[in-house]
Amino acid sequence: MTAAGGLILAAPSSGSGKTLATLGLLAHLTRRGVKVASVKVGPDYIDPAFHAAATGRDCFNLDAWAMRPDSVAGLVGQVSAAAELVVCEGVMGLFDGADVAHGEPSGSTADLAALTGWPVVLLIDGRGMTGSAAAVLLGFAGLRPDIRIKGVIFNRVSGDKHKRMITEACRRACPDIEVLGFLPRLDSLMVPSRHLGLVQACEHPDLAAFLSAAAQAVGEHIAVDRLMALARPSSLNADAAILVPPLGQRMAVAQDAAFAFAYPALLDGWRRAGAEISLFSPLADEAPVGDAVYLPGGYPELHAGRLAGNQRFLGGLRSLAASGAAIFGECGGYMVLGNSLTDADGHAHAMAGLLGLDTSFAQRRLHLGYRQARLVADGPLGAAGQTYRGHEFHYATIVAETGEPLFAATDAAYTSVGGAGLRAKRVIGSFVHLIDCAL
Repeated sequence: MTAAGGLILAAPSSGSGKTLATLGLLAHLTRRGVKVASVKVGPDYIDPAFHAAATGRDCFNLDAWAMRPDSVAGLVGQVSAAAELVVCEGVMGLFDGADVAHGEPSGSTADLAALTGWPVVLLIDGRGMTGSAAAVLLGFAGLRPDIRIKGVIFNRVSGDKHKRMITEACRRACPDIEVLGFLPRLDSLMVPSRHLGLVQACEHPDLAAFLSAAAQAVGEHIAVDRLMALARPSSLNADAAILVPPLGQRMAVAQDAAFAFAYPALLDGWRRAGAEISLFSPLADEAPVGDAVYLPGGYPELHAGRLAGNQRFLGGLRSLAASGAAIFGECGGYMVLGNSLTDADGHAHAMAGLLGLDTSFAQRRLHLGYRQARLVADGPLGAAGQTYRGHEFHYATIVAETGEPLFAATDAAYTSVGGAGLRAKRVIGSFVHLIDCAL
């Protein structure tokens, strides 16, 4: 099968409307019968779930800092071989990334564009601008010669005169960049949010109607066929990668509204490595079954009282731990493996008690950034010294953390952030969401 063409929808900054435009485009193309796949730049969990709802396909994350180049190449090849078009949603502004060591990619959308060779369509918030819109476009188009901005869409534009003035200014300044359309201000399509970003797709009150309205808006206001014609295949080519080795042969993976933050590419890699994945719901008080358990991140703090009362779930974790099964918790999953979790109202709830951890949301504090994490000792994730790259993003406060550390960690610039996580025999966890083995 010929590899599909791809393109990247990026923006000058967060809040420009690229997620809404991406979802509308994906839903519109899917309704037209186009075999469209999507990917998301960076360590985001929430946008990919909306993508999957729009296309009916898993959305993989691609990360130029956290992933090995061969891992990116393998995922690009895997997605491109199974679609007619790949739409990639950028992260933050086009050139925004982490503070990294000199010479390393920052994880920006531009880094991913340079690595894949996919052309960029820039989405610009046109409020309050006419001729200045052309200056924004010209500046973004000329900053890096290793990426190609081939099209532009303007958001929150109203009135034919406004559209005409922006179009004429952009054609004079950037004649090789095609103006693909103007989205009006669509307040009715704002997605509700909470402290980690948008409300999850599984929690949206009427997701089907939302996607239908977004698809209609894109179909009416964007020249979709011209946009599709800009797509180009990536030159990347590699075998599909196993990002993190499976923890066992029969792996129970928590999946519900409290534990939704598992990267689809991670689970896909475990299956390709021969692991049998069974999904279970801690919120439904289901007990895990297998020789390994993965508790991904999510929002357990919103359901702490319910989880504390689910004894089949908590008892199942304790029984498997006693039998020597590998149990791995990330972020929210890590908190649930601890002794207690205090919610935003100050109520403490007993958790599994398998790690010496007490956490609280009564006084929130943001922890954010890329992490390079080296295993301190042999364990389910590999031998001592094995290094991973990942991302930390949470508002929990650590009240107590006693025991042996799981990782020695640094930030993206290789500045030490100390120990990360805990280990107790084959029960392990940390606030770091693992993305890939390090280089």
